[in-house]
Amino acid sequence: SCLDKPRFDFSAVGVIAQGLIDEGLLSGSLEQVLETKSYSQFYMHRTGHWLGMDVHDVGAYMLEKKPRPLEPGMVLTVEPGLYFAPSTAGTPEAYQGIGVRIEDDVLVTPDGCEVLSHGVPKEREEILALRASAF
Repeated sequence: SCLDKPRFDFSAVGVIAQGLIDEGLLSGSLEQVLETKSYSQFYMHRTGHWLGMDVHDVGAYMLEKKPRPLEPGMVLTVEPGLYFAPSTAGTPEAYQGIGVRIEDDVLVTPDGCEVLSHGVPKEREEILALRASAF
């Protein structure tokens, strides 16, 4: 659910970890990769952050040592990112030195969420075409 941030964060990490396994960048089962956090050499951030008066708005992610529930009216980013440092052993040359982060901005509503950035290109071909048109 859009309103369940801890589950949402874990779901994103699971998808990223499985993709890294599928691409041959990590070895082992999904459970092993999640347990050892070996994905963190490529995914070192969280899924997103608060968005408000500032790009990285302030606010507690934890209240009384528990994840803060999302509430209607809150706005957050959804921008899991992968980064491939040239120095990371075993990283294919095609990935070395690149980072990928595609952001959505999401408003929490009483019934779930509304993606505010739904019109922004997210598919590889769309992004490459947009980038090419800038030159």
